[in-house]
Amino acid sequence: MMRLEHINLVVRDIPETLHFYQAAFPTWKVRSHGTGEWSGKKRNWLHFGDDYHYLAFSDNGVGENRDLAGHQTGLAHFAYTTDEIQSVIDRLEAAGYPALKSGPDNPFRRNVYFIDPNGFEVEFVQYFSDKPEERNNELS
Repeated sequence: MMRLEHINLVVRDIPETLHFYQAAFPTWKVRSHGTGEWSGKKRNWLHFGDDYHYLAFSDNGVGENRDLAGHQTGLAHFAYTTDEIQSVIDRLEAAGYPALKSGPDNPFRRNVYFIDPNGFEVEFVQYFSDKPEERNNELS
């Protein structure tokens, strides 16, 4: 069995980034943090998650993230499942992060997209079926 353990994101500002993800994942914690050097540049780093999965943040990111409406190579978005999507939406909006867009109407799932402070698009999805053929059905 294989599963994703972490995503490593280069960000501009760790505290600003942490604010967004703490609103999305209130039960997660800072697992570890420190300083180091990456490709000849000093950086701070922080791991935020639970005992099995985390997001790694390294600061001193420069420039803008890719144009999410464009066709440049790069990360389009990453997604997390939740059992309470409205709670995620409410927490993020209360923290000052409005939803970017919702996914299409689908009786088997609800999904919504947000942009984090660094321009990464993050999707949250709640499934209303345990059947793969329903969960994965793309209705037009």
